[in-house]
Amino acid sequence: MAAAAAAAAAAAAGSGPAREEEGPAGEAAAPQPQAPTSAPGARLSRLPLARVKALVKADPDVTLAGQEAIFILARAAELFVETIAKDAYCCAQQGKRKTLQRRDLDNAIEAVDEFAFLEGTLD
Repeated sequence: MAAAAAAAAAAAAGSGPAREEEGPAGEAAAPQPQAPTSAPGARLSRLPLARVKALVKADPDVTLAGQEAIFILARAAELFVETIAKDAYCCAQQGKRKTLQRRDLDNAIEAVDEFAFLEGTLD
C-alpha cells in the first residue's frame, strides 16, 4: 500500500514511475528515487553568474576562478541574502509592518551573532 502511494506521488510529481526491484532474498526492495527532470528554462542560480564572475575578477588577489567556484559563490550569496532578509522581516513584523526598512536590517544585524561582522557597515 505504501509502495503504491509512493509510486502515485512520484508519478504526480513528474519524476517518472517508481521502479520496484527485487532484493537478494526475493522480496521487493524500496523504490529507487529518480532525479526530477528540470524544466528547460529553470535556473540553478537566481543571481547572474556573469555579474558574480565580474565581482570576483575585480579582486586583484584572484587570478583564475572556475565556473563551479562562481556558481558556489553565487549560491552562497543567495542564501546569505535570504537569511538576512528573513531576519529583517521578523524585525519588521515585530513592529507590525510588512515593508522592510533600513532599521530592520540594523536590528537583525544587532540581534543575530552571525551578522556581527556587518556591524557599522550600513553607516
